[in-house]
Amino acid sequence: MKMRRLAAGLAAAAMCATVVATAASPALADEVDPDFAGGNTSLAFDANPEPAWRGKPIDLEGKLSVECEEDYISGFVSVHHADSCKKQERWHRLAWKRIVILFQPDGSGKWEYVDTIRTRGNGYFHTTVPARTSGTWRAVFQGAKWLEPSEGTDWVKVIGRHHH
Repeated sequence: MKMRRLAAGLAAAAMCATVVATAASPALADEVDPDFAGGNTSLAFDANPEPAWRGKPIDLEGKLSVECEEDYISGFVSVHHADSCKKQERWHRLAWKRIVILFQPDGSGKWEYVDTIRTRGNGYFHTTVPARTSGTWRAVFQGAKWLEPSEGTDWVKVIGRHHH
C-alpha cells in the first residue's frame, strides 16, 4: 500500500512541472480566457486486473466529467452537449475528449507515451494494453477551452515469469 501512495505523490509532483510548462505554451494561451477559471474537470481512472499476468491484457478505463456550476453550464452548453444541470447531477460527463495514456515502469522515473484515446458519448473511455512490467498507468485530460486539465493514476503489479 505504501508503494501506491509514494507513486501517487511522485506523479503529483511530476504533474506540477508539466502543468506549468503547458500553461506557458503560447498556443494554449490564446485559447483560454484569463477571466474564466474553467470548468472543474474530474477524471476517474482504473487499471485492471490487479495484479496482472505478464503478457496478458490490462484494461484501462475511466470517466471524464465536469462540475456543474450554473454560470458554466448556461454560458457554454455547446462544450459538452448538456441542456441543463440537473439538480442531483453535480458532475456532467464529457464526450469525445482526448485522453492521453502514459506508463511509468517502476524505478524508471520516466513517463512513456502509450496511446491517445477519446471518451465516448457518455464520457467513458477504455483501452487494452499488454502487461509488461509493474508500474503506474496514467490517464491525462490536457484541458480544452473552458475546461481545466485533470488526470488519474493507478499502480499495477505485474506477475509471471521473466523471459531471459
